[in-house]
Amino acid sequence: MSLQGRSAIVTGAGSGIGKALAARLARDGASVVVADLRDYDVAAAEIAKATGARTLGLQVDVSSEADVEDLVSKTLQAFGRIDILVNNAALFSPLVPREFDRIDAAEWRKVMDVNTLGVFLCCRACAPHLRASRCGRIINLASGAPIKGVPFLLHYVASKGAVIAMTRALARELGKDGVTVNALAPGFTLSEGVKKQPAHLKHGAAIPATRAIARDETPEDLVGAVSFLASDDAAFITGQTLVVDGGSAMV
Repeated sequence: MSLQGRSAIVTGAGSGIGKALAARLARDGASVVVADLRDYDVAAAEIAKATGARTLGLQVDVSSEADVEDLVSKTLQAFGRIDILVNNAALFSPLVPREFDRIDAAEWRKVMDVNTLGVFLCCRACAPHLRASRCGRIINLASGAPIKGVPFLLHYVASKGAVIAMTRALARELGKDGVTVNALAPGFTLSEGVKKQPAHLKHGAAIPATRAIARDETPEDLVGAVSFLASDDAAFITGQTLVVDGGSAMV
């Protein structure tokens, strides 16, 4: 229960990776806000029942300034503080892998709105409260894709490369206030959304063979790393990208 008395926001936590991360932070003792466009209320209730933690489910579009401001306001009303922000919400599973010159501008903008603008808006809105916490933690979900140069998803790869760059710059800005900012870079993960997309399953079928630990990755493979980065044990770690992919990309 290393996070007892602390409050965490996890975006994109209605299902998949985000839900697994929110559940782990709840088991670690944090009060958790489950923010998503759908299934946020169901996920919050399930996590509360399974862990005994205080939870709050909120419908949030992270690319909307108004939604993000409302998220922060309601978190403070419910829990009185914000100590941990996990920027997990992202567009991936609905995207169809294709050559870069077949990606239209509207789809590119949508990916950037969610995957990069959403991270910026959430960090900006939470920053005053993370500073006040004096043990603030920002954990951004990046990806191993920009490290490896994965083809046929250029907008997604570019957005996650931006998240890594944002993580480093924010770490410099917030370090003086005791706020750490780190990124987690998963490999191709068999989340609920990915399992429903045959194109992604086909695109990622060969990936397990590239890993030192040659098996599929699941959301549960990521929860320990986030638990650590959110804890006091990681108080002197910032600006880093932790790759959790079974040893496919080694940096």
